[in-house]
Amino acid sequence: MIEIYKTDAENRLIQIEESVYMESGFDTKDCWINLTNPSDKEVEFVASISGVEDDVLKTPLDDEERSRLEVEDDYTLVLVDIPVIEEGTEDYYSYFTIPLGAIIKKDLFITVSLKDTAITRDFIRNRVKGFATYKKTRFLFQILNNIATKYLAYLKQIDKASQRIQNELHKSTKNKELIQMLDLENSLVYFSTSLTGNDVVISRLMQSKFNTNNILKSYPDDTELLEDVAIDTKQAMEMCSIYRDILSGTMDAYASVISNNLNIVMKVLTSITLVISIPTLIASLFGMNTWVPGQGSPWGFWGVLGSSGILSLALALYLKKKKLL
Repeated sequence: MIEIYKTDAENRLIQIEESVYMESGFDTKDCWINLTNPSDKEVEFVASISGVEDDVLKTPLDDEERSRLEVEDDYTLVLVDIPVIEEGTEDYYSYFTIPLGAIIKKDLFITVSLKDTAITRDFIRNRVKGFATYKKTRFLFQILNNIATKYLAYLKQIDKASQRIQNELHKSTKNKELIQMLDLENSLVYFSTSLTGNDVVISRLMQSKFNTNNILKSYPDDTELLEDVAIDTKQAMEMCSIYRDILSGTMDAYASVISNNLNIVMKVLTSITLVISIPTLIASLFGMNTWVPGQGSPWGFWGVLGSSGILSLALALYLKKKKLL
């Protein structure tokens, strides 16, 4: 999907219709081209009007691409991982990351991603203050700031979900809750890896001073914004590390609890089996087709039954004293 936007003279974000940008000679100056899971034809079209190679535009479409900063003569590629949330079953959410590429030219800004995410939608819905398509440096840093903010928000959601699942596990240990906790732990692994890569890109941007190819120009306000992004990213990395340790420890604790509960059940069942085996053994002996004590007595049956009960009760009390029952 291709979406092209441009900030007008009144600082309003205007979407350019397809019939307009498909015309020959369309001027892309100060436009923002947003590509979401584009087809090959859409990539070829954007390449033709922007002058960016097809391979560069397709780079963020590989979900295994690592975060990095590439500076060329006529463009700068900033590739970072963004958090994505998907609603599952029974009010359960899953989290993962995908690449987002920002290709900045002197008079054009291009974003490419596999999915339509809240990162770019916030700009389209005018939820970001001071946003303008012609302020390319600020636009890039606002994207990075939005990404860091989303990481922090999703990490808080993961922490709340973890607390809710733990409360449910206190009541009854079920496979469903354990699987959900495992999914959350996997999400934190994805977040941790992605945040580490993003932090490297942000550090390179701060060190480059934006003058490598004269495309990203340095402004004091933009520099302060990038510093805020770096701080938020570091905070997200620390939160992710803490939540991973807590969740990992919780998973280990519940695994030990489950194993201990199983041992208790097996211990009780084994003790019950021992108690029941005494009357079973006596009944088997007295049921043999041979002479047995008390065979001709009318009290023989009650004697056998009473002795079985006394022996079973004695064994049960012994096991109880030894805390085996």
